[in-house]
Amino acid sequence: MDTALTLRNGVHNAYSAVAEQPEAEHPFAVGKQFAAGLGYPIDLLDRLPTVSVQAFTGLSNVSLFRDVPPGARVLDLGCGAGMDSVIAAERVGPTGSVIGVDFSQAMLARARRASSEAKLGNIHHAQAGAEDLPLQSGSVDVALVNGLFNLNPARGAIFEELARVVRPGGSVFAAELILREPAPAGETVNLDDWFS
Repeated sequence: MDTALTLRNGVHNAYSAVAEQPEAEHPFAVGKQFAAGLGYPIDLLDRLPTVSVQAFTGLSNVSLFRDVPPGARVLDLGCGAGMDSVIAAERVGPTGSVIGVDFSQAMLARARRASSEAKLGNIHHAQAGAEDLPLQSGSVDVALVNGLFNLNPARGAIFEELARVVRPGGSVFAAELILREPAPAGETVNLDDWFS
């Protein structure tokens, strides 16, 4: 059995299910109240496109608390339903741009609707894996990664891709869940453990 492929398919199915039915029960937190608990202000969540807020699945508010200067070219890697992309697009203004990359077509459909509803012409989307980005080398000023590394076993390739596409002197801001200590010896890890 190919564990990496099984994990990738499981993650894809889980996140696509959120995009298709965010109000359903999921193995991880989703939506507006979850985002508020991570520090996104309620007044901001109220004015952002509902289509992106209701399917939010990130881990932090990296699009708010990090330096995203006007005019910057931003990569939102693992953009999901596009909430951080919309925030970043507002922050960089009309002279900047955001590319949201995700491997779930269902999530990208939500992200595209959110961009349209927000009337932001400086957001573009691409379907791709994080380990094979459809971007030119050195084409990004700021990369935002809001919870992706723990869900993709190709971490080395992801870091290499980020190093390739972010320009020298650019920034990568990432949020991730980590274990404080190793799992007990002999304990079997299954797909559900990736979402707990």
